[in-house]
Amino acid sequence: HFSFVELPKEEEEEREEELTPEPEVMDFLRNLFSSTLGLGSADKVLDELTLDGVAQYIKSGKCKNILCMVGAGISTSAGIPDFRSPETGLYANMQKYNLPYPEAIFQIDYFKKHPEPFFALAKELYPGQFKPTICHYFMKLLKDKGHLRRCYTQNIDTLERVAGLEGDDLIEAHGTFFTSHCVSFCCRQEYNLDWMRDKIFSEDIPRCDKCSSLVKPDIVFFGESLPVRFFTSMKMDFPRCDLLIIMGTSLQVQPFAGLVGRVSKGCPRLLINMEKAGQADPLFGLLGFGGGMDFDSEKAYRDVAHISTCDDGCLALAELLGWKVELEELVKQEHARIDGQEKEKEKVGESKGAAAEVSAAAPVAPEPKKEE
Repeated sequence: HFSFVELPKEEEEEREEELTPEPEVMDFLRNLFSSTLGLGSADKVLDELTLDGVAQYIKSGKCKNILCMVGAGISTSAGIPDFRSPETGLYANMQKYNLPYPEAIFQIDYFKKHPEPFFALAKELYPGQFKPTICHYFMKLLKDKGHLRRCYTQNIDTLERVAGLEGDDLIEAHGTFFTSHCVSFCCRQEYNLDWMRDKIFSEDIPRCDKCSSLVKPDIVFFGESLPVRFFTSMKMDFPRCDLLIIMGTSLQVQPFAGLVGRVSKGCPRLLINMEKAGQADPLFGLLGFGGGMDFDSEKAYRDVAHISTCDDGCLALAELLGWKVELEELVKQEHARIDGQEKEKEKVGESKGAAAEVSAAAPVAPEPKKEE
């Protein structure tokens, strides 16, 4: 048996105020439902869904937390092949390694039994033989101008580091050649880039100085977990992102590809790529579940696709921002600096070689006779 007592009007209003959630709580709940279910609407931030619309948004001063997501396509103009292009990609040119299937070269179990194919490929692609591209230096400009929060890269070529992005600026989602470790769980001895380079270019299979197990660069093979920092940073960075720039990736490899759906519903997303990628499944779109890119539908409100090479797209965006001359000058200066460093290394190598030849050719002095 329940009875309802009518409250005085003032007390009723106070009770209603107590039961009304704080605005911050309501915002949190809206964002939670929006991000997890893809529900709710968002205000249109870009004046137009074009590269110029993105440029105007950056120039407005509202972009302080830009995230870049990049893949192999940003390094192809440096001479590094991507993985999946039908004729020029790495997977299309693996016949010489006699693999059971192309991806085996990056399978951890296969590597432990047959490391030779991977290290032969590593010699061809080893960092230090290539210069960063216009796209890499565009990200450096974003950093220098206070716009870049972080770059999430699938690449293992370390060219982001060479271009001037430092450890805190980078999440190397698929690992890096920058460091290597012994594969033995009992050892895990760490080795640096130069140690690994010397082993690879001397045709030796890198083995641990301590326990003689294989040593593998810290790149993520199929069958291995992504770095812990990828997951911890992702949770902090993507909800705060105010512009997501995606370049040179087919968005086919998870969990990296899923990052595009982790920004807020109001966050604009720019894709610079040779083809459209990351689009939502039409069925999910009809059901109202979001996350995937929407460039062409009537409901499109934040996604922009600029179909070009990554370098051309970055140059076009830099021109709209008034940064083109600065970007071209930065590339020119940095490439000249890298060329100068290479020449110095060659000179040092030649002088060491000459010294070794002189030492080998010098007559050995006879040992002094012992006095009897």
